[in-house]
Amino acid sequence: MEINTLLLNMKKDGVLKAGSEENAAMREVSAETRKLCAEMNNGAYTDEEIRNYMSGITGHEIDESFSLFVPFTADFGKNIKIGKNVFINSGCRFQDQGGITIGDGSLIGHNVVLATINHDYDPKNRGTMFLKPIVLETNSWIGSNATILPGITIGENSVVAAGSVVTKDVPANTIVAGNPAEFMSNLEDKI
Repeated sequence: MEINTLLLNMKKDGVLKAGSEENAAMREVSAETRKLCAEMNNGAYTDEEIRNYMSGITGHEIDESFSLFVPFTADFGKNIKIGKNVFINSGCRFQDQGGITIGDGSLIGHNVVLATINHDYDPKNRGTMFLKPIVLETNSWIGSNATILPGITIGENSVVAAGSVVTKDVPANTIVAGNPAEFMSNLEDKI
């Protein structure tokens, strides 16, 4: 299955059924992505070389203002869109089958997990995956060891404190913290 068809089906259906043609195609892409991540994570590369690897992983040209400290892992890779002036620190893991969009000027701290998949609760059907996108709007800052769950939007300029687990959308210009992440303050109170 061609990648564009797979991406369209994943977005349209929001489900990857175990044993389906889409699931098989996703696994093929994932195998290539894991290989590229392993190569990138096990070498000493320039920023330009890392951007080239990320372009291969995502299937999109990555802007020269992008910076990544390895290691980095993506489950699928082809459903990640990265804006300009984005920084991703080391140890991040992106489960991107549902789609991850990272807006311009965003910062992502060490060991952040962006997870766009939930599995079926029925143990007999646990291999079926439900996909929901994550969107980090312009100038988002995700602190170290935070986890963003499927279907979440982090509003423009917002901050997710280190170690937080984000289970609901974060409004623009706010700071959230905790597990589950809750409103802490407005950004303007800290400036």
